[in-house]
Amino acid sequence: MPELSKSVENIENELVKPFGENKILAFNSKIVGIPGIVKLTLGEPDFNVPEHAKQAAIKSIEENQSHYTPQRGIPGLRDAISNYLATDYGVKYDPNTEIIVTIGATEALFTSLYTILNPGEKVIVPTPTFSMYMDDINLVGGIPVEVDTSKDGFKITPEKLNKVIDQEGSDVKALIINYPGNPTGVIYTKDELEALADVVRDKGIYVISDEIYSQLVYGEKHVSFASVLPGQTILINGLSKSHAMTGYRIGYMAAPKGFIDQAANVHTLTITCPSNPAQFAAEEALKNGHDDPVEMRRTYEERRDFIVDALNKMGYETVNPEGAFYVFPKIPTEINMSSEDFCYKLGKDGKVGVIPGDAFGDAGEGYFRISYATSMADIKEGMKRLAEFTDKLLQKN
Repeated sequence: MPELSKSVENIENELVKPFGENKILAFNSKIVGIPGIVKLTLGEPDFNVPEHAKQAAIKSIEENQSHYTPQRGIPGLRDAISNYLATDYGVKYDPNTEIIVTIGATEALFTSLYTILNPGEKVIVPTPTFSMYMDDINLVGGIPVEVDTSKDGFKITPEKLNKVIDQEGSDVKALIINYPGNPTGVIYTKDELEALADVVRDKGIYVISDEIYSQLVYGEKHVSFASVLPGQTILINGLSKSHAMTGYRIGYMAAPKGFIDQAANVHTLTITCPSNPAQFAAEEALKNGHDDPVEMRRTYEERRDFIVDALNKMGYETVNPEGAFYVFPKIPTEINMSSEDFCYKLGKDGKVGVIPGDAFGDAGEGYFRISYATSMADIKEGMKRLAEFTDKLLQKN
């Protein structure tokens, strides 16, 4: 095994140097080896990829679809994305000039930030939220500006947004909004989105709208930010959650041509193009799998209801998730432990794996995330163990 030469060991990008492992994955790794633990940690759907999408991938291999595709994605998939967005969300994008197929929503986020940010420029991030947003902003030389939403139902208000824009000034170049939210499951109504759009309209600020969980909304229909502010919105989505295709790594971004032309250069230089089988599977999923998420959504809703009811009986305070597959309960103040200490003790002593709230930004401290992208059997056992663990902790206090 080669040992790194001392002559090069200090050659490194200063932007990369501060980074460790993603906090969510790091904590999961820390507890995953605990014998007998019930894992309610990661946002990984426990469903299989729809059969018709798998067959499309197999067919592409059998037909030797093994060459470079157009960098922005195969035409059929871009057409399918365009039709899907128009049909489901009423937003219209030209498949030839306004859509890029990416390596998951993750690449779409990084490409968006790298395209618009110069070193030292700022991005507003309502927290608690997916921690990769802050990491990616730092990685491209930007500065994340976290806005605590824990007192506002985990949603950024127009008043807070306006205030932070005034405070941070012209260095603010973007707002990242994620809904249904990870880790909270909250959604925004059309009225709420329009009020936020009014704050940033014509202010030289992009809205990067991560709507990866948009097909997993219970009750009220999802409204895309692009429908209220199309000229300033970078819409990010993908098939990881809607069709359980996490490992296929197919996401996409949709935005006005002026942005997409620049983003395509970043995408091409870093990725070249997604794989053929995954793109053909995604095309099939969007063209003929409109109802694929329906059964998943019903199952997730049933699991959500069970967890929220169980948490209420235990005395945990939580916002009822309206989408995605997470619950974000507040740790009772009587327990008097940090979120990481609480979650580690829950894993070690209670044999239940969850994610500490501080993994989702400073505003997540004092909370923890439960993922219900797992079997009902595990959920029932996990809630039983959580109740027993909580009783013991509260009795000691």
